[in-house]
Amino acid sequence: MHKGAFPTLDAAARRAMLRHPGARVRLVIDTDAANEIDDQFALAWALLSRDRLQIEGIYAAPYSFGIYRNDLLRTSDLIEANAPLPDDLRYFGGWVRALLAQGRHPRDLHFVGPAEGMEASYQEILKVGDLMGQDLRPITRRGAPRFLTSLDEPVESDAVHHLIERAMAPAESPLHVAAIGVLTNVASALLIEPRIAERIVVSWTAGYPTSLDLDNHSFNMEQDMLASKLLFDCGVPVVYHPGFYVGAQLKISLPEMEAWVRGRGAIGDYLYHLYTHNPLFDQRGIVGFDGRTWVIWDLVNFAWLLDETWMPTHVRPAPRLGDDRRWHRDGAPGHEILETFEVARDAIFRDFLTKLDAFAKRAI
Repeated sequence: MHKGAFPTLDAAARRAMLRHPGARVRLVIDTDAANEIDDQFALAWALLSRDRLQIEGIYAAPYSFGIYRNDLLRTSDLIEANAPLPDDLRYFGGWVRALLAQGRHPRDLHFVGPAEGMEASYQEILKVGDLMGQDLRPITRRGAPRFLTSLDEPVESDAVHHLIERAMAPAESPLHVAAIGVLTNVASALLIEPRIAERIVVSWTAGYPTSLDLDNHSFNMEQDMLASKLLFDCGVPVVYHPGFYVGAQLKISLPEMEAWVRGRGAIGDYLYHLYTHNPLFDQRGIVGFDGRTWVIWDLVNFAWLLDETWMPTHVRPAPRLGDDRRWHRDGAPGHEILETFEVARDAIFRDFLTKLDAFAKRAI
């Protein structure tokens, strides 16, 4: 699939599509909902905000931490040999050292494959809905069971075809796609039906700001680099929310969870359970809560949709994403994207927690 296969939006049309959608948003959500705990918070907030968000579909995205297995094994070999870590492995140093300190080894970690991750995400979406008294089955679709291996072979799925259908449906406003995981489903839809590139706006959260020359060790990005590259190359309107420095500010602590989330209905108790039983704790050798917070990354997509003042943005030239996971200007596609550069952490959590409390009181 070459770049010429996609429609070309002129600058004015692109700017118009990238304007904030206002008080009522046509929306589909693409989520790897079971990979850790932030997706469940984000999905709950979206469901608490249906007066603003017209949710037309929810898609289960694949995921697999297995992409890191070889790097973890290389890192452990070097650490055990008291050898220095090269730049490409420093990201894994703390993870491996924490495991080794507990007498565990990275080779013993179990990682689900992308198909299993997608199915777990599908079931998790339904569980969040059930806990909130909302049957999400009519709008929830299974996504890709694997990542892209070629731009000539999109991964077909119920989610992909539903996204195409909703994007091509007659409407006065574009369909917003809140992508809070790997982009395989979104990229496959674009490859199968390139015309949706002028009918959707993709909001995605991943690595560093595009102005920085840093290695984007970003789970959402790294799992399917073909899909990540396509997002910026194909010309679809993009609202990019950097995870590092922006989304990373959305931290919440155990005392805050105890005060404002636990006891707020079935969904509040479940979110509290997830926080205190985070699957990444065991995977990464994390112990204890003293002085610890956790980042609820995926709130960023919905924060911008609900109130653009919470997520200040600026227009940026779209970068080229290289095989080295870095942003490049040489060979960049030449169109613009919208990029977040700040986040109003307190206002975002206040809205989420206020809605959660009101929802719990109505359910009594």
